[in-house]
Amino acid sequence: MYKDLSPNIKSSITRSITQTFEQYMANIEWDENKYDIADFVELWRDYITTKALWYSKIPDEVKADAKFHEDLAQRINEVIHRVLNEPPSEEQIASIQMKQEKLDTHYNYGCKAEATYIELLLTDRMENN
Repeated sequence: MYKDLSPNIKSSITRSITQTFEQYMANIEWDENKYDIADFVELWRDYITTKALWYSKIPDEVKADAKFHEDLAQRINEVIHRVLNEPPSEEQIASIQMKQEKLDTHYNYGCKAEATYIELLLTDRMENN
């Protein structure tokens, strides 16, 4: 069912998963111990039903189909896997390292999205010191 959607809607779904996942992880400060897939899915569900323009374009009978939900769950897992496995850029690594040396901090990060979060955190700390 998911594969039958238009490329634009599939792209919008992927973007909404990515953005919501990154927002969720920032909300829990990228703390793996606080991660709860049910909390993330609830946040994403709230987003798609209140803000996503693509959601209303999917027929109700498709939304009600169990196969569609299975396909969406698989897509969510794929997107999360991709986000968590995208390495930080060399520029991010250099910027974070420089900021950590100035602030005498030792944050670890494992992916590009987490590096973005850490970089913003360090920038805020530098501006507030």
